Amino acid sequence: MLFTDQLNNSIVLHSYPKRIISIVPSQSELLWDLGLRDELVGITKFCIHPKEMFNSIERVGGTKTLNIEKIRALKPDLIIGNKEENEQSQILELQKEFPVWMSDIYNLEDALKMIELVGELVNQSNNANQLKNNIQHSFLNILQVSKTALYLIWNKPYMAAGKATFIGDMLQKIGIENMLENTSRYPELSLEEIKSLNPAIIFLSSEPYPFKDSHVKELEDKLPNTKVLLVDGELFSWYGSRLLKSVDYLNDLIKQL
Repeated sequence: MLFTDQLNNSIVLHSYPKRIISIVPSQSELLWDLGLRDELVGITKFCIHPKEMFNSIERVGGTKTLNIEKIRALKPDLIIGNKEENEQSQILELQKEFPVWMSDIYNLEDALKMIELVGELVNQSNNANQLKNNIQHSFLNILQVSKTALYLIWNKPYMAAGKATFIGDMLQKIGIENMLENTSRYPELSLEEIKSLNPAIIFLSSEPYPFKDSHVKELEDKLPNTKVLLVDGELFSWYGSRLLKSVDYLNDLIKQL
């Protein structure tokens, strides 16, 4: 069977996979929710949802620090990764030995296509298409608000979601103008640059940097006219089955703005 991933790589499988390693948290959760609980043999240390999966499946390192020897020992017949979240050099190494299917996600539409394609890849098309349809339907009920915002993902230095990111697309879905839409994908910002932008809102993500209430207060003190909020980074940036929870979360968030 011939499959094409979202980077237009072709992979050949002689049968549907029985030993799958997923090296991206949102895609690991997707596979689990599609029913691949016996087939999933390896995940990363960041694949924390659901807890049952995290506690029962062998971990093969971090998304960017894979333990290649552990992966070899698990003898996967399929590895599922992502262009942004995994290191290209490690992916190229793995592709020499295993079928590796890669996603490439910039917006909700890419995520929905990934769910459909992964469903075909693992012989779960019916479940995947039902999930895709449910997510699409949920986004018909999303609320909107017209505000400017920065979405910070890192501290010291500050880094933000910029141009052509999945986070930026989620902001757009709720009517938020990302003030860094015309920059690089994840630009660094000084405090003075943040002040000069004067956003109406600053979102502080729970991941990859775990912003806390103390960071909210620090920025509120320096930008008294800006609303600063901690937000659940998973519900802004995970692009698998967790998207089913995103609209309710985003609608509740809008009510705080």
